[in-house]
Amino acid sequence: MDFRTVIKIDPARVKISYTDPVMFIGSCFSASIGKKFEAGHMPVMINPSGTVYNPVSVCNTLETITSGKEYKITDLHNYKGSWLSFNHYTDFSSEDPDEVLYKINTEAAKAADFLSKASYLFVTFGTARVFIRKESGKIVSNCHKIPASEFTHKLLTVVEVVQLWKEQLVKLSSLFPRLKVVFTVSPVRHWKDGAHGNQVSKAVLLLATEELLGQNTDTGYFPSYEILMDDLRDYRYYDNDMLHPSQAASDYVWEMFTGCYFDEKTKKLWNEVAAVTRAADHIIKTGSASAIKDFARAMLDKIEMLEKKEHSLRLSGEKEYFNRLLSF
Repeated sequence: MDFRTVIKIDPARVKISYTDPVMFIGSCFSASIGKKFEAGHMPVMINPSGTVYNPVSVCNTLETITSGKEYKITDLHNYKGSWLSFNHYTDFSSEDPDEVLYKINTEAAKAADFLSKASYLFVTFGTARVFIRKESGKIVSNCHKIPASEFTHKLLTVVEVVQLWKEQLVKLSSLFPRLKVVFTVSPVRHWKDGAHGNQVSKAVLLLATEELLGQNTDTGYFPSYEILMDDLRDYRYYDNDMLHPSQAASDYVWEMFTGCYFDEKTKKLWNEVAAVTRAADHIIKTGSASAIKDFARAMLDKIEMLEKKEHSLRLSGEKEYFNRLLSF
């Protein structure tokens, strides 16, 4: 007897390899899966404007990238001595406006170059609720802890999301014909909306995504929301806040993801590379000097073998770390 409703995912027709750049934009799923790509030293870019949660903000990020917009000081806002952009995450904020502009424009230029070569773009919607700055009437990506009185909020409709993204998909297809766009809905619950409000918000995102998929045969969908809600439907798969997936759940979603988008060769290579990066992150507290040096030599031999196996792979940071261990 089965005690779970296991999600079945058809393998993707076009697989992701170590020569395929992949961009992730959106809510927590983007960061979680994107970091797995980083751990395996796969070509990836994650949220070039910082984490964004709603469909409008994700779209704004792409518009900044594809339009070549250069931010100027008039696009920034000063709050209590800190300069910030309402289209960017707090990581871009600073007391120096020139530093903010440099970060924003440099990252956007990198993202434009990366997206022009990318094979996949994964878009994750987290919520359909948006916050609107009263002064400008524009939807913001981040409120930057500015008093709530300066904003209003509303729930996007399915029609609004579909219309916005229908146009965005046409533009992306025109600019990047080989780019494959895959939608996901974040399983992280936005509890500030309340239980019912969160479900309504997710319903808007799911319905809008379904309509977009029906209109665009080149787009895809990865069921991260359904994996948590239906397959792993138990609080043991949540973190202590009972809202975010636990490490075990994240690992399971990754397993499902790689089963869909990686072939066996890429999976094997990722596992080998990730083992090296974990070893380089490990702080050695015990062991003799000779044992540590033997370990470092073994890891350097492993790196040499991996770089020969995949010519696009560069593990320079790890090589530097293990070479330092040899000098102990």
